Amino acid sequence: MLAYLHIPFCHRVCPYCSFYKHTPGNTPISAFLDAIIAESTNRINSLSEKPRTLFLGGGTPSMLSPTHLQKLFTALHEIIDFSQLEEVSLEANPATFDLEKARLFRALGITRVSLGIQSFASPVLQTLGREHDPEQAIRSVELLHKADIPSINIDLMFSIPGQSTEQWRDSLDQAISLQPHHISAYNLTYEEDTAFFESLLQGKMHVDDQVDHEHFTIAHEQLTKAGFAHYETSNYAKPGHQSIHNSGYWRGEPYLGLGPSAVSTIASIRSKNIADTARYVEMINAVGHATSESELLREEDLRLERIALGLRTTDGIAVSLLDEPGLRRARQLADMDLLNIQDGTLTLTKRGSALVDSIAGEIA
Repeated sequence: MLAYLHIPFCHRVCPYCSFYKHTPGNTPISAFLDAIIAESTNRINSLSEKPRTLFLGGGTPSMLSPTHLQKLFTALHEIIDFSQLEEVSLEANPATFDLEKARLFRALGITRVSLGIQSFASPVLQTLGREHDPEQAIRSVELLHKADIPSINIDLMFSIPGQSTEQWRDSLDQAISLQPHHISAYNLTYEEDTAFFESLLQGKMHVDDQVDHEHFTIAHEQLTKAGFAHYETSNYAKPGHQSIHNSGYWRGEPYLGLGPSAVSTIASIRSKNIADTARYVEMINAVGHATSESELLREEDLRLERIALGLRTTDGIAVSLLDEPGLRRARQLADMDLLNIQDGTLTLTKRGSALVDSIAGEIA
């Protein structure tokens, strides 16, 4: 079982991000924390299987004050036996913590910090609406090293409007030089309900498959050369530093989502909390949960998800997940050096990794 807590607060809303988030506004953070602690208590205590990972995402969890972080984690330690957790992750932005706060992360039991740096080029950061500059980004990684965070991840993005190939190469080089344990290299996608998506519809931005492929290939070459293992389409890790939590998602493990907009999938039932922080707090206080929708997933739904997610990893998928038409198409793609079929397992080749979504659509 994986557990995820959604912290929706951000100092500013980035124009490319589609996750539910907002500035603190009229919802007191203390009231939100009371609600998410209450929900965590109710739902985790009702589970027959206890969480093996804990992930705080957002939003920007690291913008919580030390007092708020201590309040939240004191409660979580009472609900969950942290000695049984294999990983405790926190998403963070460079401009939201100093050395004292980084050391607090470690003292609270956080074992992995994922830094949303995205780029080390000032013009690219401005395009993305980020609040930090390259110097703050570099400093934030150094602070996490000083605080002895066991696993440090740097998030980077490519195919950003106006981003040159040289800027992408330089960002990868800078990230590698900071000696993180993990680097995520994400292809920008234009998600609905974002400013970038509106710009795409208006023709002010556009998707370039050739640039996507070139930047993906550059990342693969530079990161693997630097000793990072490519274990998932967008993720590279030094030995022993793969994301345990995210790997659980890709394998199709059950997960519990807590907080506004959070999604859970347990025993083939997928549910989602209301994507409204004020209403979330009201519902938790009134009825003890904030579920706004729920559905029973069919076996076919789960099969398609396992194919789409599993193909992204170096572990691949069981050939038994494919139906006859899918298997025939998979064999054709194997002849094209896009995937391998061996010992009942299907994995993508290096060429195929850059086309994972298209291949999944072909064989599912």
